[in-house]
Amino acid sequence: MVSNPLPALARRIAQKRWVMRTAPIVLWLERFVRWVSRGRHGVLDLAGLPSIEITVAGRKTGIPRTTSLLYVPRGNDFLLVGSNWGSPKHPMWSANLRAASTAIARLKGKAFEVSVTEVTGVDRKRAWDLAVEFWPGYEMEYKLSGSRTFRIFELRRT
Repeated sequence: MVSNPLPALARRIAQKRWVMRTAPIVLWLERFVRWVSRGRHGVLDLAGLPSIEITVAGRKTGIPRTTSLLYVPRGNDFLLVGSNWGSPKHPMWSANLRAASTAIARLKGKAFEVSVTEVTGVDRKRAWDLAVEFWPGYEMEYKLSGSRTFRIFELRRT
């Protein structure tokens, strides 16, 4: 059986600074691929990387907001890192998730409820190390962000 070379290639490319400038294109492609596949796949899925759609109520409006994200597998749980493509600002989805205790996750077209916990303290260091091991580009994004502390969330199926 031949293994998929795309995840390793994506991890190498994601460590290049120029990749951060492609965010608008990648985000547009993500929406398009999700629309065409009726939510079953995204750009990351096509590259052989784990992606998850998260729907959470907006912290101010209460309107459900859906975002597709790379996740870091941690056993049966999911880690999400608020890198925001190396921006100095936290991503909006992380503020909404921070204000929520639950969310709806969609993985490979199947939706389920998850509990949401922001990872802090000693646990955060372990989660960060795992995230960087899984996706080395996070280190470069951290530097680009001006060393902003990225929010990290753990999602658990309820």
